[in-house]
Amino acid sequence: MKVIELRYLTKDYGGGKGIFDVSLAIEEGEVYGYLGPNGAGKSTTIRQLMGFSRPDSGAAFIKGFECRRGQKEIQKITGYLPGEIAFPEDMTGTSYLDLIAAMRGTKDPSMRQRLREIFEINTDVRIRRMSKGMKQKLGLIAAFMHDPEILLLDEPTSGLDPIMQNRFIELIKEEQKRGKTILMSSHIFEEVERTCRRVGIIREGILIREIPVEQLRSSGSRKYRIRFENREDAAAMEKMWKGAEPSQGGEEMEFTVRDRDINDFILSLSKVRIRSLEEKNQTLEEYFMEFYGGDGDESSLL
Repeated sequence: MKVIELRYLTKDYGGGKGIFDVSLAIEEGEVYGYLGPNGAGKSTTIRQLMGFSRPDSGAAFIKGFECRRGQKEIQKITGYLPGEIAFPEDMTGTSYLDLIAAMRGTKDPSMRQRLREIFEINTDVRIRRMSKGMKQKLGLIAAFMHDPEILLLDEPTSGLDPIMQNRFIELIKEEQKRGKTILMSSHIFEEVERTCRRVGIIREGILIREIPVEQLRSSGSRKYRIRFENREDAAAMEKMWKGAEPSQGGEEMEFTVRDRDINDFILSLSKVRIRSLEEKNQTLEEYFMEFYGGDGDESSLL
């Protein structure tokens, strides 16, 4: 069953900013990762799903509700974390969560308490005294505490330390097991790789690729890390096989080999002496950077 669906959705802000003819469908119980450079349209897409503005053309749907017209119904079943949250700075975190709970009609406090324990936050502090990480935790609690069927999360671990990032990943896994449908944009590749079944890549407002994360394990190429007997053997292999990535004093190298070239690669290896050979799985980050072909520095792609 399609829970989240975009049909040729366009929101044009001018100057090439916005999203253009974006179509995607996310099934019930699926965790979907949304990746792209800064300004690519990730936040615009999520805001369209929340019904915050009218699209120029196309449509967005959540559980059959058109997102603009069905905004009230959608907000009852959806947890939303924006990329940038404008908190009422003079309130305490507890007062803010009480306000959100009252607006939603949430009466059961058990999920809120569980989330406070997971993220180890004292919500009795005034928001203006909270760090960026504490505010991010507060936003996550607000998004999850009414136990919604659907979660729309824009950069959910921004500002969190590695321990809290890992707790967030475990929380997403638990929610997925409970049947939640989750769309999240993220700049942390490991986070997406560990939680998502599929990934969509958006650039300049256009969804240019969707890939099952599992497909990265059989992407048509393999990466090998090889330690040679000495530098001379490493240099000889580098001459026979272009594109090697040297490391550790020149005796160890990494090679990316297309499946159709495996036999030639093995033949080349037979002409040198090696100490060890390790096959590495391609990571989502490697796929992403390979896909963009080194266009710009890494930070511009996140």
